[in-house]
Amino acid sequence: MNSMVNESSGLKAMESAIDPRLPLLQHADLENKIVLIRVDHNVVKKGRIQDPFRIDQTIGTIFNVVARGGRPILMTHVGRPRDEKSNRIHMDASTSVDPIVSYLEHKLHVKIHIPRFSEDREGGIAGIDTSINIPIRDLREKKIDAIYLPNTRWFQGEEADSDERNSFTVQLAGLADIFVNDAFGSWQPHASTCDITRHLPSYAGFLMQREIQNLDKVLKPERPFLSVVAGAKYNTKIGPLSEIYKTVDTLILGGVIYNTYLCARYGVSIEGVSKEDIKAAADLVAMDARHKKILELPCVYESDTMEGKIDGHFRVRHVKELKEGMKLGYVLDIAKESFDDPVVSDAINSAQTIFVNAVMGYTPYFTEGSAVMDQKIDRNKKARKLYGGGDTLQEFKDLNPGLYLSVMDDSQYYFFTGGGTVLKAIEQGTPYGLDPVKALIENGGRQPS
Repeated sequence: MNSMVNESSGLKAMESAIDPRLPLLQHADLENKIVLIRVDHNVVKKGRIQDPFRIDQTIGTIFNVVARGGRPILMTHVGRPRDEKSNRIHMDASTSVDPIVSYLEHKLHVKIHIPRFSEDREGGIAGIDTSINIPIRDLREKKIDAIYLPNTRWFQGEEADSDERNSFTVQLAGLADIFVNDAFGSWQPHASTCDITRHLPSYAGFLMQREIQNLDKVLKPERPFLSVVAGAKYNTKIGPLSEIYKTVDTLILGGVIYNTYLCARYGVSIEGVSKEDIKAAADLVAMDARHKKILELPCVYESDTMEGKIDGHFRVRHVKELKEGMKLGYVLDIAKESFDDPVVSDAINSAQTIFVNAVMGYTPYFTEGSAVMDQKIDRNKKARKLYGGGDTLQEFKDLNPGLYLSVMDDSQYYFFTGGGTVLKAIEQGTPYGLDPVKALIENGGRQPS
């Protein structure tokens, strides 16, 4: 009884933090309905599941649909099977949903059917044909527990800008009575995330609701607010980095982003950092000269090669020693000494909200920075800690497996399933401007006329 009361109060608390315009799964009538659920199970690489975290986070929505009398049809994208040059779609095991279905069948002890459609001669699946009718009948009659469609990006209409897209959307809508979007990590405006809402009563699943609720804690943080942002390319983070800068009290940089900042700030050159990115970073340096929010990590690893952490070919460099005109090799990680610095330690320990979207080093060889940083952040027991992105989560899990397991049920931690989506929402200043979320608000929750 207590668990039911706690679940109910938890749903009410989550609902109260969400824009009332967004139609929610808990308000849908699911009894005897076929429910098409868009998930983000994009966790397959080279035909194997790398980490089932994203899958596990959607099980609550799937279970709720079944418990309330609905019959689920699941769909996700996997990888990027479309060749950008030829526009041909390559269908093979590396982007198949088969490993996902096997995982769900073993975890939930259910029978899930994957329909097979013929491949068009130009590559990809032209559409959903009438062969789907038999498994849908079996689903209604409970002879199978669920249907899992092939990779949505195997269908020619998923990303198309043509009649193929409209046709595919109508075919998807014809499968079900209700649509549920639980794929917050899939922010691209595709047929299976946006267009479908124009044809079916549509609702946000529980994972999407949790992601939005926790994103609000980044956009409206309890202060002091510390953010750690890293990345392999500076130009892809300019927009969200500028918006994060406006919100934070303290900003820590890592990866190529930090290297680019150091080049622009001190007039040095670092191997692998382009002149274009250094020029782009000048605005951030100028902004910080006025507001002084960037906390420079004082010690980094410089390496002569990117081929490994080879004895005699890497060294610790101190930022305070940088002089204009200096040329450095590859700067591939943050040294652990940085996190022993009193100023850095105090900033981490005093924060009330910490947002991390960062792999600090060049993996798999340089991992010290990320490992030590996560350990230091964990010692701040009062702060709310929000981690964004699959790479960030995977690094946390790989480098600190014991800590990872211990915090999975810690209410002070939240791990977002889609780092790119979080950064996109931060750049826009709201999750409600994301195309799939906006589509739910504009079209969802009602029977289309």
